[in-house]
Amino acid sequence: MPKYLFEAHYSADGAKGLVKEGGTGRRAAIVRMAESVGGKLDSFYFAFGGVDAYATIDLPDNGSAAAVALAVSQAGAVTARTVVLLTPEEIDAASKKAVDYRPPGH
Repeated sequence: MPKYLFEAHYSADGAKGLVKEGGTGRRAAIVRMAESVGGKLDSFYFAFGGVDAYATIDLPDNGSAAAVALAVSQAGAVTARTVVLLTPEEIDAASKKAVDYRPPGH
């Protein structure tokens, strides 16, 4: 199953909600969200700095990842960035594909 990294940035209201329900409450909500689209939470961490939380989630496909991102964004408490993660084996396969590409100006 493809793996996605979600970077979360809490709004002021999102931070208030986090304080109210706690970190384990947020993790439980992310587990339910992932399972609702056929996925599974791989890891969830809070962080200092520019990103407030990181979640890696196994999801069935890009459509499921887009549905998760839309649900999070439209709720308004969190701004999220989604990153598609690739395994080393997927990079091996990609590096063997022939690509017809010409750089600009050549």
